[in-house]
Amino acid sequence: MKIIYAIVGAIAVSACSTTVNVPAEKQGLVEYYGAQKTIFDTGKAEGKVPIAVMSGSNGTYGVGAYEGLDGEITIYEGKPFVTKVRGNGFTMDNGTNGAAIFAAWTKNMEWRDEPIPADVKTYLDLQRFLKARATAAGIDTNVPFPFLMTGKPAELKWHINVDLSEGKPITREIFAKSKANYVMKNEQVDIVGFYSEKHPGIFISAYAPAIKEKDVKNTIHIHLVTKDGKSAGHIDDLSFNGGMILRLPKN
Repeated sequence: MKIIYAIVGAIAVSACSTTVNVPAEKQGLVEYYGAQKTIFDTGKAEGKVPIAVMSGSNGTYGVGAYEGLDGEITIYEGKPFVTKVRGNGFTMDNGTNGAAIFAAWTKNMEWRDEPIPADVKTYLDLQRFLKARATAAGIDTNVPFPFLMTGKPAELKWHINVDLSEGKPITREIFAKSKANYVMKNEQVDIVGFYSEKHPGIFISAYAPAIKEKDVKNTIHIHLVTKDGKSAGHIDDLSFNGGMILRLPKN
């Protein structure tokens, strides 16, 4: 069942404080607002979810695309990790200024850990494993659920959005190229993820570079934060060689 309600977040504007109401939806443990498909419907990438709304408290985790296609937002243990491409590199900001075009987040304190087996090696393997383990744990996979991972993936292909629209309305083609791409190997990371079979074009991308099969849908949205806190962004593809831990919500 969908629950539509207002989330109240306090954010600072100049020297004053104001209250922002976000008419988010909640299903299960996942709250979300905005939609990726709205970018293509309107040609714009306007901020909808203030970072302050989806961060700040213990047990809060979230993912989002920064307004104006100007970065990525990852929330880990209540702390924002906002990356933006600047020059030949990228910046990291842990503040709450700005907003996400669309976002998904959760507030959950209790998790159950289990090792990810050695036969889970690819992005698609992970999708299938998540559904199987969630079902075994009594989690309803007909509604979205959050998950976390930690460890050293063999390889992560990831990106940070960067506006390459040149002032033109944003199409799917412009959106696809408006990214700075990176590769990371054998680095210790924490991963924030959301699984849903019902929200393509909302907070789950209908297209994922890792999925080549036409009859297979993308069902996950995953971001990384490195252990040193210096890098964060959206994961496009990954491979594992063992040693990863999955964290699912406790029922």
